Amino acid sequence: MGQDGAGGAHYVGRPEVTVKYAQTLDGRIATKTGSSQWISGEASLKLAHELRAAHDAVLVGIGTVLRDNPRLTVRLAAGTDPLRVVADSRARTPPDSHVLKLASNRTVVAIGTAAPRERVEALRERGSRVIVVQTCQDGSLELGDLLARLAGLGVRSVLVEGGARIVTSLLRAGLVSRLVICIAPKVVGAGIEAVGDLRIRELADALTFSNVETRRLGDDLIFDGRLTPR
Repeated sequence: MGQDGAGGAHYVGRPEVTVKYAQTLDGRIATKTGSSQWISGEASLKLAHELRAAHDAVLVGIGTVLRDNPRLTVRLAAGTDPLRVVADSRARTPPDSHVLKLASNRTVVAIGTAAPRERVEALRERGSRVIVVQTCQDGSLELGDLLARLAGLGVRSVLVEGGARIVTSLLRAGLVSRLVICIAPKVVGAGIEAVGDLRIRELADALTFSNVETRRLGDDLIFDGRLTPR
């Protein structure tokens, strides 16, 4: 597929964003050493695949690709595979990663303007679509711009599966419509927190929900809520 330049059209509107992750009772998505498979039970894994099938695209950060090498396909539920999207400002997605080996024409790698040219060309040679996204001062991708560009590709709904950095950035920017959390009956203590600093200093400014559903799924508790617009 071709490369969409940073100077291309900006699209009006953005896809609806659902963030989904599994955490322990004490809010960790991994142990201190990064161990995370599997926090949730088999029933919750099936739910994750159902959510993938219900969205046009599934988005992860490059950290998740490097750590877990996910397939991001629908295997435990009925439905078709969503478009796979990797937020990868420096084009570090390995050529042998699952997202590039499995029908790479269904993979979008979003890079920043400073991504090394040779890495970008390697991604294109694997058949993936490369889109160039505006970057923030810290070099990370401007996620609002990324979502707008996905809308330009016909994406109307995005499921975000991690990691903590991209989840935090989306929540902080007010870009999330729905939050689905699988809470496992496990406690690990020190570890990787599910959500980082949202720059909220007063409890009155906390994110709230306009609609919440909770249910038991196997041993896990599922929280499914729509965020109150801010």
